Amino acid sequence: MARIGTSGWVYPHWRGVLYHGPQSRWLDEYLAEFDVVELNGSFYRWPADARFAAWRERLPEGFEMAVKAPRGLTHARRLLEPEVWIARVTRGLHELRGRRGPLIVQLHPGLERDDARLDYFLSALPDWTRPAIEFRHPSWTDEAVFSILERHGAAYCIMSGAHLPCILRATAPLVYVRLHGPDPEHLYGGSYSDDDLGLWSERIREWERDGHEVHAYFNNDGGGNAVRNARTLKRMLPS
Repeated sequence: MARIGTSGWVYPHWRGVLYHGPQSRWLDEYLAEFDVVELNGSFYRWPADARFAAWRERLPEGFEMAVKAPRGLTHARRLLEPEVWIARVTRGLHELRGRRGPLIVQLHPGLERDDARLDYFLSALPDWTRPAIEFRHPSWTDEAVFSILERHGAAYCIMSGAHLPCILRATAPLVYVRLHGPDPEHLYGGSYSDDDLGLWSERIREWERDGHEVHAYFNNDGGGNAVRNARTLKRMLPS
């Protein structure tokens, strides 16, 4: 199974591309086209449990909301002594229940490789959270790190974006892809060509044939590029 969506959905510059009604209807308009979304606002301010419950009531059956871990955990604490944050995160995720997607954990770009810290964090994190780890420091690119992820059933977050390594590695039943834009110099910039998206569709089909569930999120929101690219990639993949 492959699920294609965008990183976030509350973007005023998507008017005329995806949205045609008032902001109160944006989520419904998004739901009409996609069956998954990545919640990014949770990185900046973790929502109250009741907010997750409200999303659960609004989202249709079969839809999944992936959730980005809070920066208090990933950037302030840098995964150290994560128990308090994990308790808060899991309370919110419990409220999503059947609408709950993976937990995307984007590490601080200044956090260098620390195998013990990663191993402890993943040991403390419940398996049902289906974590995907996005490493932003190059020192993490190592077979020993991939082995830690495999042992915990955590996905290595595959990245496409300026100055980010694009390593097509599956470490868990879930394959998690974040497409930050094709601009070689500016992160989150540009629109993927049909040729680029055709290559991604081929790779996604390979992962599916190998038995993986694939989530792919476009994060190049400027000008509605993420919406257009997500639509195109969905069309390229068999339903």
